[in-house]
Amino acid sequence: MAQHGKRTRAAREAVAGKSDLTVEEAVALIKGNANAKFDETVEIAVNLGVNPRHADQMVRGVVGLPNGTGKDVRVAVFARGPKADEAKEAGADIVGAEDLMETVQGGKIEFDRCIATPDMMPIVGRLGKVLGPRNLMPNPKVGTVTMDVADAVKAAKGGEVQFKVEKAGVVHAGIGKASFDEEKLVENVRAFITAVNKAKPAGAKGTYMKKIALSSTMGPGVTIDVTSAAVE
Repeated sequence: MAQHGKRTRAAREAVAGKSDLTVEEAVALIKGNANAKFDETVEIAVNLGVNPRHADQMVRGVVGLPNGTGKDVRVAVFARGPKADEAKEAGADIVGAEDLMETVQGGKIEFDRCIATPDMMPIVGRLGKVLGPRNLMPNPKVGTVTMDVADAVKAAKGGEVQFKVEKAGVVHAGIGKASFDEEKLVENVRAFITAVNKAKPAGAKGTYMKKIALSSTMGPGVTIDVTSAAVE
């Protein structure tokens, strides 16, 4: 059996027996245990009482975190002409059309968010099998198929987070860095939970939010009291 290092043992001991904490308590504990040699990401996972195999129980959405994610998001935009120029001016990292499609088909995906104008969707649609599994496929429901490419690029760069329920009924995301002030992390956690709560599908039955857990990249997780977490 593998032996855990001193840092890992100390982190586990710090959270042992602690569960159903307030958001503030959980953030303080996770932040205090994030002592890796790099700035760890604070991650949230929400276990939902849905079955995403049913269309009326699919959960997806987008939330603009009030304090950003602390991550440098690389944005690709499928656009032509003036809209391509707008995307570049707004800070998009990659802009193209058929040339960008060919690059992606070749397996070169050097971006974290993909945005497209509506007229580009016949081209982008050919990339469904490549972008879909990576949750990069542009979608009008989350604002990534739009004529307002400049606003979409700025939102992506400014800390907007997309979420989509996985097969096991879990949504997760990075909501900041361990170096953030506790207050800023708390605000981001509450914003994410509220967004997921508002995205409750019509087909959801019984308890919607079953469990919420917070962790850092290298640290153990703790659970948050569901009833006190969301802010309407």
